[in-house]
Amino acid sequence: MTGASYDIAFRLYPYRRSPDQDVDPESPTRHQVIIVGGGPVGLALSLDLGLRGIPVLVLDDSDGVGAGSRAICFSKRTLEVMDRLGAGDPMVDKGVVWSVGRVFRDERQIFQFNLLPEAGHKRPAFINLQQPYFEKFLYERVTEAKAAGAPIEVRGRNQVTGLTIDEDHSTLTIETPDGPYRLEAEWLLACDGARSGIRSLMGLGFEGRVFEDNFLIVDVTMDTDFPTERRFWFDPPFNRGQSALLHKQPDGMWRIDFQLGWDIDREAVVRRENVIPRVKAMLGPETGFTIEWVSVYTFQCCAMSAFRHGRVLFAGDAAHLVSPFGARGCNGGIQDVENLAWKLALVIEGNAPDSLLDSYDFERRLASDENVLNSTRATDFMTPKSPVSRMLRESVLDLARDLPFAVSLVNSGRLSVPATYDGSPLNSPDRSGLPARTRPGSPVVDAPTGNGWLTDRLTGEGFQLLSINCDASPPSVAESGTFGHGRVALSGFRLDCDRDSQLAQRYLGDADQAVYLFRPDQHVAARWRRPEPDDIAAALSRALAVSRDDGTGDHPDVGQGHGQGTEGGNDTMAEFASLNTAPNFDDPDRFYDELVKLHEGLSEAESHALNSRLILIFGNHIGDQAVLAEAFRAAARVGEGDIPDRHQRT
Repeated sequence: MTGASYDIAFRLYPYRRSPDQDVDPESPTRHQVIIVGGGPVGLALSLDLGLRGIPVLVLDDSDGVGAGSRAICFSKRTLEVMDRLGAGDPMVDKGVVWSVGRVFRDERQIFQFNLLPEAGHKRPAFINLQQPYFEKFLYERVTEAKAAGAPIEVRGRNQVTGLTIDEDHSTLTIETPDGPYRLEAEWLLACDGARSGIRSLMGLGFEGRVFEDNFLIVDVTMDTDFPTERRFWFDPPFNRGQSALLHKQPDGMWRIDFQLGWDIDREAVVRRENVIPRVKAMLGPETGFTIEWVSVYTFQCCAMSAFRHGRVLFAGDAAHLVSPFGARGCNGGIQDVENLAWKLALVIEGNAPDSLLDSYDFERRLASDENVLNSTRATDFMTPKSPVSRMLRESVLDLARDLPFAVSLVNSGRLSVPATYDGSPLNSPDRSGLPARTRPGSPVVDAPTGNGWLTDRLTGEGFQLLSINCDASPPSVAESGTFGHGRVALSGFRLDCDRDSQLAQRYLGDADQAVYLFRPDQHVAARWRRPEPDDIAAALSRALAVSRDDGTGDHPDVGQGHGQGTEGGNDTMAEFASLNTAPNFDDPDRFYDELVKLHEGLSEAESHALNSRLILIFGNHIGDQAVLAEAFRAAARVGEGDIPDRHQRT
């Protein structure tokens, strides 16, 4: 038997014999780019490369899309990438649009948040769309692009079973229903998921943590008037001592995640007779439902130490794994795609040096580290592993109902936001004083542009120069930092705006004009208020890894954000005149993480003593007796009479 052994939702690329299989195995056909893995990352990467004119072959061990919801939350940035690739509209049309989330403790809401509180964006914060549909729409776009001349081929039931790597190519052994054959690849892109065969064949591994917890995923169809929002529960009555998550999907389907704990019978928990009572306890006996799919997962937060190994590059789950809380897995993989495709295309065409691909490793490992860190912190908060960490978690939840600052410490999954590549070698020095959110390394921040959107003006076909309230002509090809004998596409356009417009707020700040250089992946490479032609040429040269000055990586001092506005607590703390109850942490997750680590290995008595010392130190630092008196009163009264004694529960 050849190929994956899972249920298929859509059979998109059934096995067909290729002429390559009839070639002498001692002289196999050589392809410029081979992508292993036809999931969302592999398909998107093939489409991005194919639309740039790069011939690409995709090999997948199955012949279609696996069943089950799996990844369901697709972020605004992912949708913007899909728009650039021509696949965004059907996804948004089918998907469930949402931006609001609610977090509960027991049956009481602690707070709610809005992931996109500001107007002026083409796409919503998130859509919920089952992964099979996401892949189906991608493949339909691949088929459409191929019919228009894009050099893309997808072969189903072609499983890579052997790999030899040479300096300028790789040789693959592929198993098919008709037997094995061999291929050569000048560039090999591993997008073959968490259990990457390419990674195994190369003897490479992950660095990170496996979390000792299990979660049950249940897809149910039901007719209900539940609102379209993310709902997360700590210690709900239907899953005591654990957590739960509810998401609406298209076609009347709902995704439910139940935390189970570590010591479970994995076969027993997925049996319908055991799943149905769990769902009934959550939804209530009056709600009818049908179970469509059930699975149990244990997750890791880890990554490869390097995403580039010569002419073999890794992307998506093959390169990094995170917990599902925060929707950073597939969204992070799509951001790998947008970073890698334009760089590889320029290198293959001879328009950039090979070293440009080293920046893929730098930038995407930077993003992966951020995703792994956020995912690890969320999991540590949701699944405390020691009595002290549980005590701290419960204290945060106690405070969060009434004190807004504590809301920033509640972590039910920091939802995916695109990485800003601070410190990237491709960034030009920034001394413009323009808004921090659009500094070099940042992804485009969308804004209305008259009758359209900024993201639609940035086509991704080459570098683009945006001039706001001014004219800045792109330098000539001879001045534009091209590499060797190649030619790099550089175009420009002008937009005019009023000071109070959203474009001005996001790109000008207090300036009256500005010029931005965007990379093909819609990230800012450089910006100025009034550039000289030489400035633009130098920035382009730097963004192609052709040259580098000594101003690497400088950027404004920007606080750590989580991409979500929170509305927490209530006005019961208004009586405190001196105590600051608003969020005031530079990095709340780091504070909480370090507080938990401080208690690791301590007995309960030692932890109490440590907390006493901390209280005295913080009290001395605050000093103001009026503030301290209000802090004492707030700590003593929060939740009085509202939250049952957890130690009395069984």
